[in-house]
Amino acid sequence: MMKLYSFKGAPNPRRVLIFAEEKGLRLDVVEVNLRGGETKTSAFLGKNPSGKIPVLELPDGTCLPESVAICRYLEALAPEPNLFGTDPLETAQIEAVHRQLELELFAHIGAAWVNGPIVAAAGLVKPIEAQRLRGEGLAKKYYARLNEELTSRPFLAGERFTVADISAVCLVEFAAARVNLAPDASLTALAAWHERVRSRPSVQAHPA
Repeated sequence: MMKLYSFKGAPNPRRVLIFAEEKGLRLDVVEVNLRGGETKTSAFLGKNPSGKIPVLELPDGTCLPESVAICRYLEALAPEPNLFGTDPLETAQIEAVHRQLELELFAHIGAAWVNGPIVAAAGLVKPIEAQRLRGEGLAKKYYARLNEELTSRPFLAGERFTVADISAVCLVEFAAARVNLAPDASLTALAAWHERVRSRPSVQAHPA
């Protein structure tokens, strides 16, 4: 069985777990002591030189890092239900939405998290308050943008559930639980999308 090196509560391993659940694939989850520095040990760096999770380890010992790369591998193993696109146009549209989500919303939530009180209390970095505030402000602005886009379609990349929705629900729920950065209740289209996505069995099987 394939192993997934994970850390409970982290959004990126959760993305892979939900994706695998949608595909009906079972992964052997190996919890990593992230706070204890396990990802920086020589043994783990041999699996992923970046020292980050998730990492998918295949039965032959081959290791694949990066959540989206892992999901693409799983999609190739189990093509249905399709989550990355069924034709060139839809594939490109999903990729565009997914890429913007990662580069913009993920980056802003990350800045708020890294410079917030939880990371500061762990002594991992010296927080910069201006960066925390900027990250929060830009994340809220992106939430408003998503709300506007979701007034005309049920899911982030169109009429059906895709990998973009998996990434978004993991980011939004991580931000709400760990960064005190939940979308405002006035964003009703975003709230309706969230309800649709979090009611899926795959998302419920792997809670934030």
